[in-house]
Amino acid sequence: MIYTVTLNPSLDYNVKMGGLKTGFVNRTQEEVMLPGGKGINVSLELHNLGVPTTALGVVAGFTGEEIVRLVKERGVRADFIHAGQGFSRINMKIHHGEETGINGRGPYVGKEEMAALYWRFDMLEEGDMLVLSGSVPSGLPDEVYAEIANYMKGRGVRIVVSATKNRLEKVLPCHPFLVKPSRHDIEEMGGMSKDKDAVTAYAKELRGQGACNVLVPIADFGVVLVTQDGQELFGTAPHGEIVSVVGSGDAMVAGFLAGYLENQDYGEALRLGIAAAVASASETEFAKEEHIRELAGKVEIFGK
Repeated sequence: MIYTVTLNPSLDYNVKMGGLKTGFVNRTQEEVMLPGGKGINVSLELHNLGVPTTALGVVAGFTGEEIVRLVKERGVRADFIHAGQGFSRINMKIHHGEETGINGRGPYVGKEEMAALYWRFDMLEEGDMLVLSGSVPSGLPDEVYAEIANYMKGRGVRIVVSATKNRLEKVLPCHPFLVKPSRHDIEEMGGMSKDKDAVTAYAKELRGQGACNVLVPIADFGVVLVTQDGQELFGTAPHGEIVSVVGSGDAMVAGFLAGYLENQDYGEALRLGIAAAVASASETEFAKEEHIRELAGKVEIFGK
């Protein structure tokens, strides 16, 4: 079983507009409301790929109830803690030629909620995977992912972390099975983010600090993978019209894990991860398995 943790989930309100003018009333052309948060996104794509998954995390208020309802409606098992203060955030994505995002803050999450979440962690078994992904709500430290990873030591549970640099680096001494830096961190690398050799060097640096496997997206849906058995792989795929890149990195993580569980082959895991990311970016919701498998046949893998 793959469990995902979303500490600060959201309702994602996606709207399409002909244009956007500040200071005026703007009308939408299309709109859709989706459950959001990086861990939830991973679970949704895993479910589409036929992989058993449970979404864990913390929700609050009426928006939290709707998040849980929407997750379950899509067939994913949800086991969320309900915080006593505030309400889960609403993230607005406005598509008007380009994509503009407005993200809410989310509720306060304290010791009581985390104690209940840790009780859920105690039910994980050897061989399970635990995906820690996304932002952290107020009340919790940046070290929270490292604290969770330390808590799970010695249980045979493989930890996966997809997060910003400051949170990700704190987990590296715990030797997570897989890490994927955030898109924001990669973009901050500037020109380096388009240089395969520079990105590979960065991935090897994270590997040297303790990560078992490092997955780093670069420009135009290229992806670098440095593995625990010494492989340095690079994959790329053709892509068409991009509807939204929101969640494509989460789809990549889900595809990679699904591919790895199929045959424990890193090249094939990378292939399915890239296909899932590209397929997700071309649709308003997460891609179905048929679309992903079709694209996987077009992904090229290089390396040594």
